[in-house]
Amino acid sequence: MSKEENTYYKDRPSFGRKGPSKLRQQFNRGMTYFLVIVACILVYFAMLRVTAISDTVLKILSILKPVLYGCGIAYLLNPIVRTVDAYLVPVLEKHMKKKEKAKTVSRCAGVILALVVLITIVTTLINMLIPELITSIRNLIFTLPAQINQLVKQMNHIQLDDSAMTTMLKNAMNEASTSLQDWMRTDLLNKVNEVMTHLTVGLYTLVMELFHAVIGVIVSVYILFGKETFINQSKKATYAIFPTERANLLIHIAVKTNEIFGGFIIGKIIDSIIIGILCFIGTSLLNMPYAMLVSVIVGATNVIPFFGPYIGAIPSAVLIALADPMKGVYFLIFILLLQQFDGNILGPKILGNSTGLSAFWVIVSILLGGGLFGILGMLFGVPAFAVIYYIVKLLLDNQLEKKKLPTESECYNGDSYVDNDGTYFQKKDNMTENEEQKTEENKKEKEE
Repeated sequence: MSKEENTYYKDRPSFGRKGPSKLRQQFNRGMTYFLVIVACILVYFAMLRVTAISDTVLKILSILKPVLYGCGIAYLLNPIVRTVDAYLVPVLEKHMKKKEKAKTVSRCAGVILALVVLITIVTTLINMLIPELITSIRNLIFTLPAQINQLVKQMNHIQLDDSAMTTMLKNAMNEASTSLQDWMRTDLLNKVNEVMTHLTVGLYTLVMELFHAVIGVIVSVYILFGKETFINQSKKATYAIFPTERANLLIHIAVKTNEIFGGFIIGKIIDSIIIGILCFIGTSLLNMPYAMLVSVIVGATNVIPFFGPYIGAIPSAVLIALADPMKGVYFLIFILLLQQFDGNILGPKILGNSTGLSAFWVIVSILLGGGLFGILGMLFGVPAFAVIYYIVKLLLDNQLEKKKLPTESECYNGDSYVDNDGTYFQKKDNMTENEEQKTEENKKEKEE
């Protein structure tokens, strides 16, 4: 694809084309009615069998899970491959006679480098996280009972008066102690069996997911090598199925979607890695326990916009407070300062305005995505909503342009209006109409 074509698909495509004949319009209208009736019938029968259809879809997705993992891994590694191609292909073309061979060698180098980066990151995280996690769990097992006993002793040494509140507190503590002892004698064994059952199932699920991820890495290699072929085939099918104007619009939306998702996800990952490193440096300097584990939690949850820092900070603060309550408070203050730095300085520098959404729509997209799809919905809700927002804006701007009206939202403030013949007016400060602020296109339309 040439540079001009790339520019064309990144710019907003034009809408509409020369209208068909009356006979063709009547035929299209009849076909539209027919297709609407057929669609209604299909939807009715689909609703009757929604359970079977959903089970089939979930089964297909489960079978194709390695392919989905491969697509995700390839999408994350593609910037590395693209960067290598951008720098290495021109150098190799100067020393090789065949350009195709130069591209092949560059692609091999890019894929190998991307896999090395992926394996290095995964191995480093495992080597840092697993020993720290084992140490943290062991410390909790040995220190938590002693801390609870110390708390009980301190409460017993507190001098309480004989007020009604004191009596209620003593009765509540006695009932809680009795209930805990009864639960340990009766339900504890059953709970342990349930936990072991869930642990076994979870371990099997974890092994299967790791197996799918390994196959996904292999699939991602094939995707990275043949990504141009897949893009060309998709573009060919789009032009074959849809009219030219609709095809150009769909390709433009696909390019914009890739731009929004790529800029947001890659930028957010880089931002979260930096925040995790800064958190580790800060917690180490403050001599806080579980520094590595807490930093990984904070960095991982920071991928989720807005709510992510709080999701990671609260359990981390509780974990630190179990070892030292005051350090738990210091950790919360440190995380608050770190997130202010991320939200006001680091995040805007890395992400910029990749989504084009205001803070209000970001919160709405996170709540809606999280409510519908959980953690993945919170992560991908923002870029998905940004794509929908862009499509709606594209359609609204097109309708306004057809009416010869301005497309900027600032033009529709309280001092502006559109009269009945479709002419846009902007009022002055003295509330008089400013005829000179009509657009030139409106004047030409009135003259014609």
